[in-house]
Amino acid sequence: MTYKEVLSRVDHTLLRPEATWEQIGALCDDAVRFQTASVCIPPCYVKQAAEYLEGRMPVCTVIGFPNGYNETDVKMYEAAGAVGAGAGEIDMVANIGWIKAREDGRILEEINRIKAVCGERILKVIIETCLLTEEEKIRMCRIVSESRADFIKTSTGFGTAGATFEDVALLKAHMAPEKQIKAAGGISGFADAVKFLSLGADRLGTSRLVEQAKKEADLDGQI
Repeated sequence: MTYKEVLSRVDHTLLRPEATWEQIGALCDDAVRFQTASVCIPPCYVKQAAEYLEGRMPVCTVIGFPNGYNETDVKMYEAAGAVGAGAGEIDMVANIGWIKAREDGRILEEINRIKAVCGERILKVIIETCLLTEEEKIRMCRIVSESRADFIKTSTGFGTAGATFEDVALLKAHMAPEKQIKAAGGISGFADAVKFLSLGADRLGTSRLVEQAKKEADLDGQI
Protein backbone atom coordinates (compact mmCIF):
# COMPACT_ATOMS: atom_id res chain seq x y z
CA MET A 1 0.00 0.00 0.00
CA THR A 2 1.13 3.54 -0.68
CA TYR A 3 1.39 6.22 2.00
CA LYS A 4 -1.67 7.92 0.53
CA GLU A 5 -3.74 4.73 0.68
CA VAL A 6 -2.81 4.16 4.31
CA LEU A 7 -3.40 7.78 5.30
CA SER A 8 -6.87 7.67 3.75
CA ARG A 9 -7.77 5.15 6.48
CA VAL A 10 -6.39 7.23 9.36
CA ASP A 11 -8.39 9.16 11.93
CA HIS A 12 -5.70 11.78 12.60
CA THR A 13 -5.94 12.02 16.37
CA LEU A 14 -5.14 14.39 19.19
CA LEU A 15 -6.95 13.63 22.46
CA ARG A 16 -4.37 14.62 25.06
CA PRO A 17 -5.94 16.61 27.91
CA GLU A 18 -3.47 19.46 27.44
CA ALA A 19 -4.29 19.92 23.75
CA THR A 20 -4.77 23.57 22.73
CA TRP A 21 -6.73 25.02 19.83
CA GLU A 22 -3.46 25.97 18.15
CA GLN A 23 -2.48 22.29 18.15
CA ILE A 24 -5.93 21.17 17.01
CA GLY A 25 -5.86 23.70 14.16
CA ALA A 26 -2.48 22.38 13.05
CA LEU A 27 -3.86 18.83 13.23
CA CYS A 28 -6.71 19.88 10.95
CA ASP A 29 -4.30 21.46 8.48
CA ASP A 30 -2.20 18.30 8.34
CA ALA A 31 -5.28 16.10 7.92
CA VAL A 32 -6.41 18.15 4.94
CA ARG A 33 -2.91 18.19 3.46
CA PHE A 34 -2.55 14.41 3.67
CA GLN A 35 -6.24 13.59 3.11
CA THR A 36 -6.85 11.41 6.15
CA ALA A 37 -10.25 9.88 6.86
CA SER A 38 -11.02 12.35 9.65
CA VAL A 39 -9.62 14.34 12.54
CA CYS A 40 -10.40 12.85 15.97
CA ILE A 41 -10.39 15.56 18.61
CA PRO A 42 -11.78 16.45 22.07
CA PRO A 43 -15.46 17.45 22.19
CA CYS A 44 -14.69 21.02 23.31
CA TYR A 45 -13.04 21.75 19.95
CA VAL A 46 -15.61 20.15 17.62
CA LYS A 47 -17.56 23.31 16.76
CA GLN A 48 -14.42 25.37 16.21
CA ALA A 49 -12.85 22.63 14.09
CA ALA A 50 -16.00 22.06 12.02
CA GLU A 51 -16.21 25.79 11.26
CA TYR A 52 -12.49 25.96 10.51
CA LEU A 53 -12.56 22.97 8.17
CA GLU A 54 -15.73 24.08 6.33
CA GLY A 55 -16.50 20.57 5.10
CA ARG A 56 -12.97 19.79 3.91
CA MET A 57 -12.52 16.99 6.46
CA PRO A 58 -14.92 15.02 8.70
CA VAL A 59 -14.66 15.76 12.42
CA CYS A 60 -14.69 12.80 14.80
CA THR A 61 -14.95 13.11 18.57
CA VAL A 62 -15.22 10.91 21.66
CA ILE A 63 -17.89 10.45 24.31
CA GLY A 64 -17.79 8.65 27.65
CA PHE A 65 -14.06 9.06 27.25
CA PRO A 66 -11.80 7.46 28.35
CA ASN A 67 -13.43 5.30 31.07
CA GLY A 68 -16.85 4.55 29.61
CA TYR A 69 -18.71 4.43 32.92
CA ASN A 70 -20.82 7.56 32.49
CA GLU A 71 -24.58 7.17 32.73
CA THR A 72 -26.16 6.39 29.37
CA ASP A 73 -28.16 9.63 29.50
CA VAL A 74 -24.89 11.54 29.94
CA LYS A 75 -23.35 9.80 26.94
CA MET A 76 -26.47 10.61 24.90
CA TYR A 77 -26.23 14.25 25.95
CA GLU A 78 -22.56 14.31 24.94
CA ALA A 79 -23.38 12.71 21.58
CA ALA A 80 -26.19 15.18 20.90
CA GLY A 81 -23.89 18.09 21.72
CA ALA A 82 -21.17 16.76 19.43
CA VAL A 83 -23.60 16.20 16.58
CA GLY A 84 -25.03 19.68 17.03
CA ALA A 85 -21.53 21.14 16.97
CA GLY A 86 -20.75 19.48 13.64
CA ALA A 87 -19.22 16.07 14.40
CA GLY A 88 -19.66 13.55 11.62
CA GLU A 89 -18.31 10.59 13.59
CA ILE A 90 -18.64 9.59 17.24
CA ASP A 91 -16.35 7.18 19.12
CA MET A 92 -18.07 6.04 22.32
CA VAL A 93 -16.47 4.05 25.13
CA ALA A 94 -18.43 0.98 26.20
CA ASN A 95 -19.03 0.40 29.90
CA ILE A 96 -16.23 -2.02 30.80
CA GLY A 97 -17.83 -2.90 34.14
CA TRP A 98 -20.98 -3.99 32.33
CA ILE A 99 -18.89 -6.15 30.00
CA LYS A 100 -17.26 -7.85 32.99
CA ALA A 101 -20.67 -8.33 34.66
CA ARG A 102 -22.15 -9.80 31.46
CA GLU A 103 -24.75 -7.04 31.22
CA ASP A 104 -25.06 -7.69 27.50
CA GLY A 105 -28.60 -6.35 27.17
CA ARG A 106 -27.72 -3.06 28.86
CA ILE A 107 -24.66 -2.65 26.64
CA LEU A 108 -26.68 -3.29 23.47
CA GLU A 109 -29.40 -0.89 24.59
CA GLU A 110 -26.86 1.84 25.36
CA ILE A 111 -25.18 1.51 21.97
CA ASN A 112 -28.49 1.69 20.15
CA ARG A 113 -29.72 4.67 22.16
CA ILE A 114 -26.53 6.55 21.32
CA LYS A 115 -26.78 5.54 17.67
CA ALA A 116 -30.32 6.95 17.63
CA VAL A 117 -28.84 10.30 18.69
CA CYS A 118 -26.12 10.04 16.04
CA GLY A 119 -28.56 9.27 13.24
CA GLU A 120 -26.73 8.67 9.97
CA ARG A 121 -23.40 9.72 11.45
CA ILE A 122 -20.81 7.01 12.04
CA LEU A 123 -20.73 5.46 15.52
CA LYS A 124 -17.70 3.49 16.71
CA VAL A 125 -17.77 1.46 19.95
CA ILE A 126 -14.49 1.40 21.90
CA ILE A 127 -14.15 -1.80 23.95
CA GLU A 128 -10.67 -1.24 25.49
CA THR A 129 -9.30 -4.66 24.54
CA CYS A 130 -6.37 -4.46 26.99
CA LEU A 131 -8.86 -4.81 29.87
CA LEU A 132 -10.81 -7.74 28.42
CA THR A 133 -10.42 -11.49 28.22
CA GLU A 134 -10.68 -13.26 24.89
CA GLU A 135 -14.20 -14.41 25.75
CA GLU A 136 -15.22 -10.84 26.57
CA LYS A 137 -13.78 -9.54 23.30
CA ILE A 138 -15.71 -12.18 21.34
CA ARG A 139 -18.88 -11.37 23.26
CA MET A 140 -18.46 -7.69 22.44
CA CYS A 141 -18.05 -8.60 18.79
CA ARG A 142 -21.46 -10.26 18.94
CA ILE A 143 -23.06 -7.31 20.75
CA VAL A 144 -21.65 -4.68 18.39
CA SER A 145 -22.55 -6.87 15.40
CA GLU A 146 -26.15 -7.03 16.64
CA SER A 147 -26.25 -3.29 17.35
CA ARG A 148 -26.81 -0.39 14.99
CA ALA A 149 -23.25 0.87 15.48
CA ASP A 150 -20.94 1.00 12.48
CA PHE A 151 -17.56 0.05 13.99
CA ILE A 152 -15.92 -1.76 16.85
CA LYS A 153 -12.75 -0.04 18.05
CA THR A 154 -9.92 -1.62 20.01
CA SER A 155 -8.73 1.08 22.37
CA THR A 156 -8.90 4.59 23.77
CA GLY A 157 -5.13 4.99 23.71
CA PHE A 158 -5.34 5.81 27.42
CA GLY A 159 -5.49 2.23 28.73
CA THR A 160 -2.65 -0.07 29.68
CA ALA A 161 -2.06 -1.00 26.03
CA GLY A 162 -3.32 -0.16 22.56
CA ALA A 163 -4.19 -2.19 19.50
CA THR A 164 -2.46 -5.50 18.86
CA PHE A 165 -2.31 -7.58 15.70
CA GLU A 166 -3.82 -10.51 17.59
CA ASP A 167 -6.81 -8.47 18.72
CA VAL A 168 -7.56 -7.10 15.26
CA ALA A 169 -7.41 -10.63 13.82
CA LEU A 170 -9.75 -11.82 16.58
CA LEU A 171 -12.23 -9.02 15.96
CA LYS A 172 -12.17 -9.67 12.21
CA ALA A 173 -12.92 -13.35 12.81
CA HIS A 174 -15.96 -12.62 14.99
CA MET A 175 -17.52 -9.40 13.70
CA ALA A 176 -20.43 -9.41 11.27
CA PRO A 177 -19.07 -8.76 7.76
CA GLU A 178 -21.00 -5.53 7.33
CA LYS A 179 -19.42 -3.99 10.45
CA GLN A 180 -16.03 -2.30 10.42
CA ILE A 181 -13.00 -2.33 12.73
CA LYS A 182 -10.86 0.53 14.00
CA ALA A 183 -7.44 -0.18 15.50
CA ALA A 184 -6.16 2.56 17.79
CA GLY A 185 -3.38 3.15 20.27
CA GLY A 186 0.32 2.50 19.82
CA ILE A 187 0.42 2.31 16.01
CA SER A 188 3.99 3.40 15.53
CA GLY A 189 4.65 3.43 11.79
CA PHE A 190 3.58 2.52 8.28
CA ALA A 191 4.74 -1.10 8.49
CA ASP A 192 2.49 -1.61 11.52
CA ALA A 193 -0.33 0.24 9.80
CA VAL A 194 -0.18 -1.93 6.70
CA LYS A 195 -0.24 -5.08 8.82
CA PHE A 196 -3.25 -3.87 10.82
CA LEU A 197 -5.08 -3.13 7.58
CA SER A 198 -4.16 -6.51 6.10
CA LEU A 199 -5.54 -8.22 9.22
CA GLY A 200 -8.91 -6.55 8.79
CA ALA A 201 -8.79 -3.04 10.25
CA ASP A 202 -10.73 -0.48 8.23
CA ARG A 203 -9.59 2.58 10.17
CA LEU A 204 -6.54 3.47 12.23
CA GLY A 205 -6.52 5.92 15.12
CA THR A 206 -3.11 7.57 15.36
CA SER A 207 -1.16 10.79 14.93
CA ARG A 208 2.20 9.21 14.22
CA LEU A 209 1.56 8.26 10.62
CA VAL A 210 0.95 11.83 9.52
CA GLU A 211 4.02 12.95 11.44
CA GLN A 212 6.04 10.28 9.63
CA ALA A 213 4.55 11.30 6.27
CA LYS A 214 5.47 14.94 6.95
CA LYS A 215 9.08 13.95 7.53
CA GLU A 216 9.12 11.93 4.33
CA ALA A 217 7.52 14.80 2.42
CA ASP A 218 10.11 17.21 3.71
CA LEU A 219 12.83 14.84 2.54
CA ASP A 220 11.63 13.98 -0.93
CA GLY A 221 8.59 16.12 -1.76
CA GLN A 222 6.58 13.15 -2.97
CA ILE A 223 3.51 13.57 -0.71
